[in-house]
Amino acid sequence: FTIEEACLATKEFWAGDVLFIEPSFAAVVFDSYVANVCHSCFRRQQKLQRCGQCKFAQYCDRTCQRAAWEEHKQECAAIKAYGKTPNENVRLAARILWRIDKQGGVVSDYQLISVEELEDHISDMPELDLKELKVDVHNFLDYWPRTSKAHNVESISHILGVINCNGFTVSDQRGLQAVGVGIFPNLCMVNHDCWPNCTVVLNHGNQSAVNTVYHSHRRVELRALGKISPGEEVYVSYVDFLNVSEVRKQQLKAQYFFDCTCEHCANGTKDDLKMAGTVVDGVPVPDEQVKEVTDYSLMMLEKMDKARLDGNYHEVVKICRECLEKQEPVLADTHIYQLRMWSMASEVLSYLQFFDEAASYARKMVDGYIKLYHPNNAALGLATMRAGVTHWQAGHIEVGHGMICKAYAILLITHGPTHPITKDLEAMRMQTEMELRMFQQNEYVYHQMREAALKNQPMSMQAEPVEEGIKNMFRRK
Repeated sequence: FTIEEACLATKEFWAGDVLFIEPSFAAVVFDSYVANVCHSCFRRQQKLQRCGQCKFAQYCDRTCQRAAWEEHKQECAAIKAYGKTPNENVRLAARILWRIDKQGGVVSDYQLISVEELEDHISDMPELDLKELKVDVHNFLDYWPRTSKAHNVESISHILGVINCNGFTVSDQRGLQAVGVGIFPNLCMVNHDCWPNCTVVLNHGNQSAVNTVYHSHRRVELRALGKISPGEEVYVSYVDFLNVSEVRKQQLKAQYFFDCTCEHCANGTKDDLKMAGTVVDGVPVPDEQVKEVTDYSLMMLEKMDKARLDGNYHEVVKICRECLEKQEPVLADTHIYQLRMWSMASEVLSYLQFFDEAASYARKMVDGYIKLYHPNNAALGLATMRAGVTHWQAGHIEVGHGMICKAYAILLITHGPTHPITKDLEAMRMQTEMELRMFQQNEYVYHQMREAALKNQPMSMQAEPVEEGIKNMFRRK
């Protein structure tokens, strides 16, 4: 490969094929998760063991601590000497520069571009972002040990700029929540398209073996969503498709400093569906009414987000019900504001164990998603999985099993058969298949067994709804 050819397919690929695998150059846990996530395997845990030296880094156990020592060693001494912990940007910049100082900007034969060559877009940054960058540079210089190689302000600024626009969202072990940020140089070279032919998934590898020789590294996998011909350019989507083209273009310009000219943005593909009104008895709802409810929905979404972040779930449910009462008679099932309300309502109601109502909203959400998303989109797969589990919890075994099977087919392509979430889903698919057979043979015995199973081992396929799921491939500023 040359750098210019790096984003072109060299052979034919089919849905689910892995185009390349790349370990992180460096990665850190978000500031908000430092006490809840292992700093080695990025697994979320209730109880973690703290590093005895710096009292900052947290690990599942001694095995994870040993696996992380090479990356944490200099950081450990620096935090201890500094007396406090800098923010995630400074911590990641330091890890990157320590690795560059030791191994150089290219650390393997498969790495096609050095970290120093990645774009920083400092010249494009607005004034507020530049001020934040200067604060980070100042804090970095205070944090950086005198025993380490000195770096000038320009090189530090460049690394922080690279993190700002190329920092990849690192998920937890099951791929459901964003818990950290990392740099993957080859991935940074793959261009954006709002309707891409590839997706990126983080595979945490295996670090459970006591002997570190048997550990596999944290890595990203670039996976094909459909057929890709030799010589065809490879694309991923940097942002969630569930926005109108104008909003996506604004997001891309603000975060990544380019104007999106993809076919879906140029043609405004599916924008009409995303803002559409419903049809009642063959007559479309008047545009003025659709606009009025759309504006109202935007206001209610802001209220709902605030209540969700405050952890006030009963208030979230109240807002969702009130809003949906006005939305459902007026807006189409593909209207993105209604889809967001259905999504949050189903998630919170499921968390509060109102499974029947949660299932009804989840079903509507998935029906809308199917009309908007690429059939192999990871967000569609995860939403279908959540809806399937909610239907199972509500006792709707036939619909639940069908949804879980559909989700499993999508996640086999987007995540692969060895990813933890796919394995969880496969176990759930086998369980619901067995339960469905039992349900068809004897409903009474099935319901008795199901109640016993729920008491012994309640399912938990999703996180507490106060945390925001992964929507963008790269970390938002």
